[in-house]
Amino acid sequence: MVRKHTRRAAKAAFAVSFGVALLLGLAACGGGSSGGNNTTTTGSATGSKPTIVLGSKNFPEETLLGQLYGQALKVKGFKVVYKPSIGSSELIDVAIKSGKINFYPDYIGIVALDLAKMKSPPPTAQATYDAANTYEEKSGLTLLKMTPFADVDTFTVLTKTAHNLHLTKISDLSNVKSFSYGGYPECQTRITCLLGLKNIYGLKQVTFKPLSTISVYTLLDNGTVTGGDGFSTDPQQLQTKKYTALVDNKHIFGFQNVAPVVSKKLLTGPNGTLLVTTANDVSAKLTLNAMQQMNKAVVVDKESPALVAKKFLQANGLE
Repeated sequence: MVRKHTRRAAKAAFAVSFGVALLLGLAACGGGSSGGNNTTTTGSATGSKPTIVLGSKNFPEETLLGQLYGQALKVKGFKVVYKPSIGSSELIDVAIKSGKINFYPDYIGIVALDLAKMKSPPPTAQATYDAANTYEEKSGLTLLKMTPFADVDTFTVLTKTAHNLHLTKISDLSNVKSFSYGGYPECQTRITCLLGLKNIYGLKQVTFKPLSTISVYTLLDNGTVTGGDGFSTDPQQLQTKKYTALVDNKHIFGFQNVAPVVSKKLLTGPNGTLLVTTANDVSAKLTLNAMQQMNKAVVVDKESPALVAKKFLQANGLE
């Protein structure tokens, strides 16, 4: 998911119990997020809180993000209806514009580049946020503040493959006669994925293999694909000796901080400010290290996203 593609060293892995002590340590790392909120709230005749129909996309981090925002809002008295695993950004964009949901977390670069169809990545995270918000504003939506963490796509290969093919950056693949690449089906139509590899890097010799229920890391491990569409917050990315993320030297992946996409109708009543403040407070705590550790708890340690979110919110004073 143009961002830095250097791998950040991970801190100590979660204990299986995802202990509160470590979560408190993560809370101390939380910083203020960038990006603005361009909405204003107005009063109404009633003080009842609106129902938040909260959607999420179809992978573990999105389910976790939905729980983080949803549980924090529920504590503040909002009724929250969860609509998980809706699908790709393209599908969930239709869902929120049709009114089936009114709140969901998305990645600002995906919105700007793959939904708004910008022809080139904006030069900074703030410029990406602004472009994404401009796109959403046209449909009666807005972005709340973005997170400190960014979950960037990574062109991931086995480290032994990188050594054998002399790969350190994506453009090095121009010297490889043919290779295969695994990713979610929507990767085929995204400039931040397969289209970028073909049209910006000129890698026409790639064969795409769409993922279904099998992890891209499983396909890498069993040799089914040469490389795959990983993400910087994947717990597998912490295994730096086994996997290598090639440097995105032509910057196709964009900046991918998370920002809630919200219907402006939710923000017009007397509780609009409370909704905005609550969601922004959650976003401010979501650092790269926090998300890596929570993703590990869900994907590797098999804890439920709801429980992991609850423990994190409690440790950070958000529940």
